[in-house]
Amino acid sequence: MRDNLCKYLAEKYPTAFTQWLLQDASENVSILKTELNLEPIRADSVTLVQTQNCILHLEFQVEPEPTLPLRMLDYWLRLYRNYQCEIVQVLILLRRTRINVPDRFELPTTRHHYRVVKLWEEDPNQFFRIPALLPFAVLGKVDNGEALLQAVADQIGQIESEQTRQDLSTVVQLLAGLQYSKELIQTIFREGMMRESVIYQEILQEGERKGLQKGLERGRQEGQREGECTLVLRQLRRRLGILPDEVVRQIHGLSLDQLESLGEALLDFQDFDALETWLGSRIKG
Repeated sequence: MRDNLCKYLAEKYPTAFTQWLLQDASENVSILKTELNLEPIRADSVTLVQTQNCILHLEFQVEPEPTLPLRMLDYWLRLYRNYQCEIVQVLILLRRTRINVPDRFELPTTRHHYRVVKLWEEDPNQFFRIPALLPFAVLGKVDNGEALLQAVADQIGQIESEQTRQDLSTVVQLLAGLQYSKELIQTIFREGMMRESVIYQEILQEGERKGLQKGLERGRQEGQREGECTLVLRQLRRRLGILPDEVVRQIHGLSLDQLESLGEALLDFQDFDALETWLGSRIKG
């Protein structure tokens, strides 16, 4: 969830990221659609910011993924094929890890580099100069975490726009949870501000939407499986007669793929033993 939160932040404040990572203060930036030719890019984790001279490809990760180096090369090729311009790729790691995170994809005849930013090694002061990046300050290198959280809270409190203040406070609190206790965060930040935030509400709505989609998909699959189960049992009873309760229970426990296989196999069953043999082989397998 926190990497998606950073993606939301980058898409809401793209100029802040180009100012930080490209030292480009231009306001002429835009967000590119995260779907290119070939297979779709993973839109849930990729942010593409286009400036006048280049494309900034951002990846946010809480835990580094082993497949990332190849994916970075893949994305670079797709982007370059479409836009024929400079492409700057940056992997931003949110939580400290002891894993050696590579900054390249490398084979004997191929080498592709990208930048890796480990927030826990970054000076948090740089983020105070760009208000939209204040959430990253709480994950920066620091000796006194409580003092840093308080300084970020004070800085956010000076933002004039109430909505921006609420939104950034929400992101700060959620990201701070990667490094600080819930009690400390609640002590420093005003209770209730997170719930008032548009970002927080959108996070909730997105979670509800994804949950509903998953629920509908599970319901669709379960309905399909139940329908196939009913059809198979009807065919078996016509072919073999009354079925024992234990056999019916076993059939109800089969997956959709297994039920479809049974629907084909039962046409060759000559007696009940053939059904028991088939079920035995599937259940043991």
